[in-house]
Amino acid sequence: MSAPATSRFAQFKLVLLGESAVGKSSIVHRFVKNTFDELRESTIGAAFLTQTITIPETDTTIKFEIWDTAGQERYKSLAPMYYRNANAALCVYDITSRVSFNRAQDWIKELRKQAPEGIVIALVGNKSDLSDNREVELSEVEEYVEQYNSEATGGGSTIIIAECSAKTGDGVLEVFNRIGRALPVEEAINAAGGRARQAGGRRAGGVDLNRPRAQAQQGGSCC
Repeated sequence: MSAPATSRFAQFKLVLLGESAVGKSSIVHRFVKNTFDELRESTIGAAFLTQTITIPETDTTIKFEIWDTAGQERYKSLAPMYYRNANAALCVYDITSRVSFNRAQDWIKELRKQAPEGIVIALVGNKSDLSDNREVELSEVEEYVEQYNSEATGGGSTIIIAECSAKTGDGVLEVFNRIGRALPVEEAINAAGGRARQAGGRRAGGVDLNRPRAQAQQGGSCC
């Protein structure tokens, strides 16, 4: 899934949030490695991965630096370390679990209060392959986002609605492509221009990530 060479480059920090077992890690591993593990263990603390995409119409390569956070309650206090200074957040719920959708809404409320202004938020329902067991309809997700937008004041965050299946891969790449198109790429490239010239032609990241120096383990929430 490596992107071809392009003339423009931007780098962004993305954090995943959501209940344990909704499939955050499975989504990331499908995106980064195009793999799926039915027996994936729960993430401890957070895992760090990277992947790039290309936006052909703007001739831009976007590099995501991805923090996959643990969903267990005992790790909740660590979450601000990861979404602080994040450019995008992927709030994941399981379409077969209303409880997980309610928790995703709680994360969005927290992001609205504490995350950087203008952060791009994707509210993503995983496990679309289990639609026969669906508890959360897409129409009510749309209604929630409409209400969220009506209550937002000033420069509110952009919310992207999507569904995907980490198991089959359906819709996963589209989620990250939509996030990439919603990010402030031009601002990132302009900010990086001087640094790129000073680096003698080496590409420089478009954003000061200030990422936390925390323990990162490969792991994840199950499917």
